[in-house]
Amino acid sequence: MSNEGMEFPWQHNFPPFYTLQPNTESRQKQLEAWRTIVLDYCQKRGLTSLDLREVANSELFHNASIKRRLNDEALKAVFKELEDKGNLEWTDKGQSRCNIYWRSPEEWGALIYNYIKQSGQTNTVCTLFELTEGSDTLGQPFHGLDEAVLVKALKSLEIQKKAEIFSNNEGVKFF
Repeated sequence: MSNEGMEFPWQHNFPPFYTLQPNTESRQKQLEAWRTIVLDYCQKRGLTSLDLREVANSELFHNASIKRRLNDEALKAVFKELEDKGNLEWTDKGQSRCNIYWRSPEEWGALIYNYIKQSGQTNTVCTLFELTEGSDTLGQPFHGLDEAVLVKALKSLEIQKKAEIFSNNEGVKFF
């Protein structure tokens, strides 16, 4: 999860940023800044799912150059902010893994559907593997997309009557 060239905003090098602010207004601004940093970090790396233990120790929440790390309470507050704003969905009861939405499932669905239309694949069947791992989708923003996020994107297309997912989630037909 390391990207040495990652440019973080100024707050990431500001020691007080790693301590939850007691003032409500300051804390809300702090959490919104963390939300933006997390979404930017995930987008730049193409991450759509996170393991909290891994990401808690990454450069995202641990700035070794200023010897600061976000503590567990602050991490929970950041992830709650992401969840409250619709950018995060827990995938397990223990809240140790989540899907992260720097694009909503509907936005992913629109990107996939536009690709299908432009490549002349309406009224055809694709496997989920072909969509996210196939050589034809190399260079597409959804190439490598986490399967759980892909299924949510396809379900959004299903609601719009643009696709039908087969019951075992292995294939999808586009209309």
